[in-house]
Amino acid sequence: MKSGNTPPERLHERAMLFVTAERQSAALENILPLLSEAETEIYKRGRNAKGRAGGNAGIVEYRRATGMECLFGYLHLAGEKERTDELFRIAFGEAIK
Repeated sequence: MKSGNTPPERLHERAMLFVTAERQSAALENILPLLSEAETEIYKRGRNAKGRAGGNAGIVEYRRATGMECLFGYLHLAGEKERTDELFRIAFGEAIK
């Protein structure tokens, strides 16, 4: 399906598979055991300890999601495209098909 022909509500549904704190927190469970020591440290340092959860997310889900976003941002900026892709596929599995 080409994005130019996709109705906006369908694009929104697809985006919600990846961008909510609840989804990111759940997806994190799939990759936590696979992270290197350095990646785990980046994740832990990236958790937003002072932030407030927004929307329907609890504070634990929110912090886990911000840590995951930090990890993916770090890997992207470090040029680790293959590792980023690998972890994303494992984290979100069926949602990316």
